[in-house]
Formats: sequence, C-alpha cells, structure tokens
Amino acid sequence: VQLVESGGGLVQAGGSLTLSCAASGQILSSWIVAWFRQAPGKEREFVSAITWTRGTTYYTDSVLGRFVISRDNAKNMVYLQMNVLKPEDAAVYYCATGLVLSHRDPDHYDYWGQGTQVTVSS
Repeated sequence: VQLVESGGGLVQAGGSLTLSCAASGQILSSWIVAWFRQAPGKEREFVSAITWTRGTTYYTDSVLGRFVISRDNAKNMVYLQMNVLKPEDAAVYYCATGLVLSHRDPDHYDYWGQGTQVTVSS
C-alpha cells in the first residue's frame, strides 16, 4: 500500500484546509486510516482516525469539533477537513494505515505517506 497526501499549505488562523490521502493498493476491511502530525522538535502525535469499513471516527481532544475525517471507499481516499485552524495546528501531516490495535499509537501503523506541510499564520 502506498499513501500520498496533498492539500497542505499556508493559511491564516481561523481559516480552513482540507487534506487528502490517496491510497494505492488494497486497504483491507479491518484496517484503520489515520492522520498524524509532527511539528518541529516534537513527537509525532495522533490527530484523527477512521475505520475503513464502518467509518467509525476518532479524534484527539485538541481538534474535536474543528476537524472532520471522512473516507471514500470507492476512490480509496481519506480526507481531513480542518476548520478554525490555530497556529498550534501547524505541522507536517501524515496519513497512515494498517491493522492496528491502538489507533493513537504511531508504532502500530505499517504504511505511511510522505507528509504534507500545514502552516498557520497568526
């Protein structure tokens, strides 16, 4: 499975961006697709995840109510709509997938994209 993220860029605080994750290869029905982010000097942190079959969603507290994760199974795409962006949301955002036991733990994911930069100006 190969993952390619897109949609990052520069946005003013309070603005919106939608990230896309395109998957080539088969995402198995039991897998989860997640977004993580990593800011300079910080560890990679969980942002949001969605189960491939049922579409059950998970969010970290800091983005709850502002970010929305969705998927298009037919297109093998996962999206992260980010609203009311804050300077602390600035990071490289990564898409990841695999058969995971703990969706918040990056070590559980087998496949990663190259990342897309999100910059938020204050």
